[in-house]
Amino acid sequence: MEPKKGFLFRMLIMNMIGIGSRLRSARQARGLTQDELARLAGVGRTSLSQLENGTIGEIGVRKILRVCAVLGLELQVMPEGRLPTLDDLLAERGRR
Repeated sequence: MEPKKGFLFRMLIMNMIGIGSRLRSARQARGLTQDELARLAGVGRTSLSQLENGTIGEIGVRKILRVCAVLGLELQVMPEGRLPTLDDLLAERGRR
């Protein structure tokens, strides 16, 4: 299954539970199991499960980027407290 491209994944002020929840939703929307996503992203299924549940102690950013890439997500880091501008929102809408 080809992941939907252009879905903007924002990390404004988000804890690991929020990140994991968004990753789980994207995985389920694409009809992938944890085993399938873990294999495609080159991460362990247990690590992926812990990431989705927000219980992972430490995980490298490269692993998160690989999971995002498989899901067609983009990880974007913004200054703390910055809300998206109208241009940001319109650009995101155009990517879908």
